[in-house]
Formats: sequence, structure tokens, C-alpha cells
Amino acid sequence: MKQVKAGWRGSISLLLALTLMCCVMRPAAAEALGDQPSPTTCPEFLPSETQCFTGKSGAGAPFFIALPKDWNQNLILFAHGGPRLGPPKLAETIEDLERFHVMVREGYAWAGTTYRRGGYGVRSAAEDIGHLRALSWRHFGRPKRTILHGQSWGGNVAAKAAELYAMDLQGRRNFDGVILTSGVLAGGTKAYRLRSDLRAVYQYYCRNHPKPDETQYQVWQGLPAGTTMLRAELAERVRECTGIGTPAPQRTAKQKANLRNITSVLSIQEEQVLPNLVWATMTFQDMIGRLNGRNPFSNQGTIYKGSNNDRALNAGIERFAADPVALAELGYDSDLSGLIVAPVLTVHGIYDPIAHVSHEAAYRRTIEQAGRGDLLVQTFTNEAEHSRLSVPTYPTLFSAMLDWLETGKRPSQESIKAACHVFARKYGAPCLFVAPYHPAPAKP
Repeated sequence: MKQVKAGWRGSISLLLALTLMCCVMRPAAAEALGDQPSPTTCPEFLPSETQCFTGKSGAGAPFFIALPKDWNQNLILFAHGGPRLGPPKLAETIEDLERFHVMVREGYAWAGTTYRRGGYGVRSAAEDIGHLRALSWRHFGRPKRTILHGQSWGGNVAAKAAELYAMDLQGRRNFDGVILTSGVLAGGTKAYRLRSDLRAVYQYYCRNHPKPDETQYQVWQGLPAGTTMLRAELAERVRECTGIGTPAPQRTAKQKANLRNITSVLSIQEEQVLPNLVWATMTFQDMIGRLNGRNPFSNQGTIYKGSNNDRALNAGIERFAADPVALAELGYDSDLSGLIVAPVLTVHGIYDPIAHVSHEAAYRRTIEQAGRGDLLVQTFTNEAEHSRLSVPTYPTLFSAMLDWLETGKRPSQESIKAACHVFARKYGAPCLFVAPYHPAPAKP
């Protein structure tokens, strides 16, 4: 354990010197933790004789816990992606468990929460993860290891929780290790640059979001407050302009030109247009509402390139400047400091259509600037997937994390790739790790 212990002990002094209250988890009062976990029927996809529990935290966040019969005494705390809009639904947490139930089959206990509310808010979601940890420990006892797993936007939530609630007041770690999969890790002030650019570029070519006969608004708003749009309606607008959703031979010349310009200027694939535009519509509306209608995005100095007429594009595209208060509030909520005290493993599909692989380069830079590079190992797979990678990926990462914690020996991309084959044979699915691989930073 020498290598790992030296890292986190050194961090204690640094974190305490900055601010004690920022970086430790205050003891959670019983009323803050809420319900005792109540037994409930397990979903059919879990192994037989698994015990399941549910309840709600004192902050109002529903949770679901699965405890396998042959529990290996390791607990996974799961931070889900999104952010999901609308009221929290426990069924969504059960869907998360179904996607990653391989870990219960591997003997891990699994605990997930909806968070207390839908919509954007990294800090509040991170606090809900802290409550889930304390609640799980109080009911089941402190496990041998507690591993925090963040997926997608939940990667931002988990990374934030790993910084804010790293240790208790006695200097003991609340999370032994952190695993971030397909994570949105660039921090809120950088992570949505592509999507704000997409709104502006899309509107320049398509002029249908909003349409000329609709109430006009600046595109950084996503949608005006109080209005709604279904994904199907947005998809139809995208189809009308670009032909996405229509077989390529049936697309008009104008649709082909619009799509070619949009994807070329933004350096994205056709499959990335609609998912990212959904984010830049519904999620932006929620985010801007939480920022009291202020804009955290800017394209004032952006020179757009790659179209069939860059001069016209740059002259005609909608320009917007960030409100400094909104930018500061978004950064406070979601940007990362890199002040980690526990080992972190990440994995990302190289061709991820939702969270670009360059998020990993941004996160590495943040960690290294904080002097914590020895606590980060990043891995990559040859996949164009986001929500779930090849099944052997997950038990391979968790096994590597436990070995790192037990031996103090930091794994490498190559050692993780080599270890995957055991789980590939077990689950009949391929190992797709690529090693060595290091993604380039996002374009400035």
C-alpha cells in the first residue's frame, strides 16, 4: 500500500490547508439520511437469493440497494448520468442496475440513487451520493471497500463527490476508489462548448429551431422558459433540415449540404447531431433556468471553419457572450479541482458519440495540474458506444481497482487490457481495450 497511502496522506495536508469544510464529509444526521432501507422484491435479472432494499433519503432522493448472497464485502455507489429531467423515478435507478448488474453477479453490493430532483445540479447530486454512502454504511456496516462509480454526466457527479466528500473528520477515506465510465469530465464551463456551438451552427443552416414563425429567442437558452418540446418533434426538425432519419439516397441535395456543413464545422459524425442537439435544447433550458436566465456560454471569439463558405458562416452566425456571474456559478457547481485522494480509474470509448473522448484529456490535465497524476489511470476501448461498453470492461476495471488498493501497485493500460480476457471468456463478450492510447485535447 505504500504508493497509494503516500498519495492520499500527502493530499490530507493540502486539502486541510485549503479548507476543511470543503473537502470532508460532515457526519450525516439521522434525519438527513432519511429512511432505513426496507426490503423489496428484486428484479428478475439479478442472481437468485440477492436481497434488495429501497427507501428515500432525508433530502428526498429515492435509492435502491442490491446485496448478493455471496457478497464480497465491497460496495459500489453508483452515480447516474443525464441529467434526467422531471421528477425522480425509482424505476430509472433499477434501469441503471440492470445495465450494470454484472457487478452484482461478480459479488459486489450495489447502491444507486435517483438524486433528490431531476435536472442539472452537480453539487446537489454529489451530496446525494454522500448521503447514500452514509446510509448504506449505517444499515449494512462499513464494507471492506467502497467504490464510487460514475457513468456519463454521473462521472462529473462522482468526480465532484470524490473531491468534496473525500474524507471524514477523522481523516479516513469515504471512498476507497473511484471508477468513471464514459464520463463528462471537462467540467461544466468547458463540457458544453460543443453543444452551444451546435445550436448556433445548426440554426444558421436550418432556421427551424426556432422556426421563423415561432417566438424568437437566443439559441443558448435551449428553449424559452415555460415551453416544451418532445424529442420526436426535435427529431422531425432535424430530419427536415438534414435528412437524418431518412435513408441517405432519399435525402435532398439541400439536406445533404446542410448535414455536411454542420458535421464538418463541428468535427462530429451524423450520429452525434441529434443526441447532442437534445442536450442543447432540453438540458440547456433546465440549466439556464437554474442560472436565473443568465448565459454561461460564449462564441464571441470563435472562428468557424470547414463549411462550403466560412466567410458567410462567420458573418451570419448568431453570436453570444457569457454572463460572468452565470459562468462563475456553473464553474462552482460542476468544474473540478483535481484534488483527489483516492485512486481513480476511467474508461472511455474512443468514438463515444455523446461525451467526446477529449473529456479524458481535460480531466488528466486537471488532475496533473493539482499534482495528483499518480492517482489516475485512464483506459480506452475501440467502441462508438456511450451508455454501456462491452460487458467484460466493467468487472475488469473493478478487479484492477481492488488489486491496486490491496497491493499499492498502480495498473497500466496494458495490464488492464491483458487482464480483461478472463472476463471475456466468462461472459462470452469481447475485450475492446486499446493500449497504449492517449486522446488529444479538444480544439480550443
